[in-house]
Amino acid sequence: MLQEETICGLILAAGLSRRMGDFKPLMPFRGKTLIENTIDSVLSSGARQVVVVTGHRAEELEPVLAEKYGSRVILTRNPDFATTDMLQSIRIGCRAMPECDAFFLLPGDMPVVRESTFRKVREQWDGTFGVIFPTLDGYRKHPPLVDYRLIPDILAFDRDGGLRQFWKEREAVIRTVPVDDEGVWVDLDTQEDYIKCRAQYEKKR
Repeated sequence: MLQEETICGLILAAGLSRRMGDFKPLMPFRGKTLIENTIDSVLSSGARQVVVVTGHRAEELEPVLAEKYGSRVILTRNPDFATTDMLQSIRIGCRAMPECDAFFLLPGDMPVVRESTFRKVREQWDGTFGVIFPTLDGYRKHPPLVDYRLIPDILAFDRDGGLRQFWKEREAVIRTVPVDDEGVWVDLDTQEDYIKCRAQYEKKR
């Protein structure tokens, strides 16, 4: 198993939040912002640093994160956030990733993944090349733990299908571990999602 200092994180927060009707990263949750909940979950898993890819309203978000986290968070921006997909933000994040052995990958609107889920995925890591996904009810979910050595493949990938196709072509190096965490299902796309999440998780830690 890896030592703590060899794990990092990559969080995607560049999107337009169109379906939410508000700027998701800075919406309140558990006494802080949504994005802070997501970042804190990765850091609490033992990640040394977290790369956050910003885009939409980056001028508002970046100062908030810089002030709170300092060097623990590396900020990088997707200038084409309005016209590119998640894979492009991942590429930008990978270019900013400090050298490590592996990194957790997740969207910024997943604020309730349990620390135990990160740790259970990490426990399966033995340095073997590839990716480890948590699964719930047989479905692969975030956050996968991605081998740093996959970054050149991510940067070079240019076929149709985006991230889904990228994983499909690498089934041979993907492993899974089942987790008991409904938080891996929770991503907040709409006001309904947000209200439901606050009702269910606001008082939970």
